[in-house]
Amino acid sequence: MKKISLEEITDKHIGKKGTQKRENFENELQLEILAETIKQIRKEKNMTQQQLGDLVGVKKAQISKIEHSLTNARFETILKIFRALNIKLNFNLELMNS
Repeated sequence: MKKISLEEITDKHIGKKGTQKRENFENELQLEILAETIKQIRKEKNMTQQQLGDLVGVKKAQISKIEHSLTNARFETILKIFRALNIKLNFNLELMNS
């Protein structure tokens, strides 16, 4: 039986790297990972969504939407969440060829 890589499966079913469909997929995946990370760390700190929302200055519903990737939260709000959870954030930026 031939082994198929995740990259090959993604190319076949989502699209090859560089296509709009693939970029959209990868962006959504990154947002889901970010959302899950926020949720996991909040729970590890035994904090409710309400408590986190109070620290950040947003309603509990907004924290819930962010944790479930249901909203495009403002970058400023995400930074406030990381500060409230006492998380050090590092960025890697890469210039893309156009």
